[in-house]
Amino acid sequence: TTMITFGMGASTQALFARVGGGIYTKAADVGADLVGKVEAGIPEDDPRNPATIADNVGDNVGDVAGMGADLYESYCGSILATAALGAAVAAGKIETLGEEKALTMGINLVTAPMIVAGIGIVLSILGIFMVRTKESASQKNLLRALLIGTLSSSLLILVAVAVLAGMGIITWGIFGSVCAGLVAGLLIGQATEYYTSDEYKPTKGIAEQANMGPATTIIDGLATGMYSAGLPVVVIVIGILVAFGSANGFQDFSMGLYGIGFAAVGMLATLGITLATDAYGPIADNAGGNAEMCGLDPQVRERTDALDALGNTTAATGKGFAIGSAALTAMALLAAYVEEVKLWVGKIASGTADKVFKIGEYVFTTDPAKAGEKIIQVSKAGIYDFVHAYDLSVMNPFLLCGFFIGAMMAYVFCAMTMKAVGRAAGEMVNEVRNQFKTIPGIMEGKGKPDYARCVSISTAGAQREMVVPSLLAIIVPVLTGLILGVPGVMGVIAGGLVCGFVLATMLNNAGGAWDNAKKFIEKGNHGGKGSEAHKAAVVGDTVGDPCKDTSGPSLNILIKLMSMVSIVFTPVVVKFAPYIQELLHLR
Repeated sequence: TTMITFGMGASTQALFARVGGGIYTKAADVGADLVGKVEAGIPEDDPRNPATIADNVGDNVGDVAGMGADLYESYCGSILATAALGAAVAAGKIETLGEEKALTMGINLVTAPMIVAGIGIVLSILGIFMVRTKESASQKNLLRALLIGTLSSSLLILVAVAVLAGMGIITWGIFGSVCAGLVAGLLIGQATEYYTSDEYKPTKGIAEQANMGPATTIIDGLATGMYSAGLPVVVIVIGILVAFGSANGFQDFSMGLYGIGFAAVGMLATLGITLATDAYGPIADNAGGNAEMCGLDPQVRERTDALDALGNTTAATGKGFAIGSAALTAMALLAAYVEEVKLWVGKIASGTADKVFKIGEYVFTTDPAKAGEKIIQVSKAGIYDFVHAYDLSVMNPFLLCGFFIGAMMAYVFCAMTMKAVGRAAGEMVNEVRNQFKTIPGIMEGKGKPDYARCVSISTAGAQREMVVPSLLAIIVPVLTGLILGVPGVMGVIAGGLVCGFVLATMLNNAGGAWDNAKKFIEKGNHGGKGSEAHKAAVVGDTVGDPCKDTSGPSLNILIKLMSMVSIVFTPVVVKFAPYIQELLHLR
């Protein structure tokens, strides 16, 4: 329980960093683009634009701090959920192995994910030194160089995990689960690269549609985003099945769930290099901004633009990786929730006079003397016992209602963050327009814009706008649990996971594709900068900004935070939901 509450702290902080950071950066970005590039016709990062500094600061707030918090949360969540599932596996073996052997097994199962994660950090940093490229490298060459670094880290980690399996710290089945997680992470990264890089057909197709106008640019971008959700979903499905089967899950269900948790740990083992390549994007973007503001040679800006285009792809790849790891982590947390229910059923039963706890027709007890054919001893109860007791099937209306609420949460949360960006960007647009009108000589480069005022607007807007979405993510699972009970909570977690994963992938990749389509035109294709195609692409990029940098990434946090909140508030739901359901005549 203490470990899980630590995980909830990480989730809550990640929500604030991701949502607040996303609103900050996109309010500045959208405001700077709409008034600066579209209305005033000045270049991106031009020092005459009052929102330029806020835009550059926002890149670091949203894309470096936000992504770091997101992956930190996944990292904590996957390790903690896997450790909790490992403890549950060992507890279930006490009767067959004896207390001493089960305790040794439990120590191994709980510490193994931490050992693998620790080894992964060191070896993923070594992979960074494998990144090499030439001066005349194309974007495809640069992407290949980064891939070599990631593959090198992955291979080193697999060798290290194989050594652990050889030493008996983990089984070879768990080694297979780690392989499944690593391969799934790499494949999701490559799929994201294909749909968002201007080296490939989907992004080039959006750039071509920009010749027709903004409407077709947005339509094609949405279609590309929807298409791009297909492959990651297939990869995650296969990854879950392989991880479950490798850990002998079809014979030992608890061990299979532990394997899924380890797949999440395996996927996040390359975090060192993955986070570095994601942070590369805003660094390259800021370098371009500095070149523009300092009036450096145009060739410098060309080079930084090329690096920025690569950065957009690495950022999209990093976000795809974050979404995939969030899905596996949430799956492990879903299993950990059932184990937490088991724990609190035992604790609540221990506090009663007759040492029993009733769930419908099922009776659970902590007193071995009372256990029999119709009364199940909690310590010997498996996940299936609680699945049957709570009727966790799609025919249960409480579970089905939970699914709908979880799916709704993904869309409502997404809408809230988009609306927040719109409101904050509106304030920024008004401020920039006002400064263009009231500060003499600003367009001639003689008057100095009030940069601090724009930074202040973004900061205040982000802090104000992130409150309601954050409260929604915390309150809804608890409220659902109190009314619909454990089945309702399971439905919320599962519905939020499925819809959130697909929607986040779509928004992330559509936004990245729109951004790189604009960059592709700026290289001189389809009329280049200032052309009608470029103006249409700028509109698409502006629509895509909150999709890929605010709403999409925030959904990763939502699906993990709902799981964490559900686990932490398990005792409240298990104890009080039956009374509330009786009052509402739901049982």
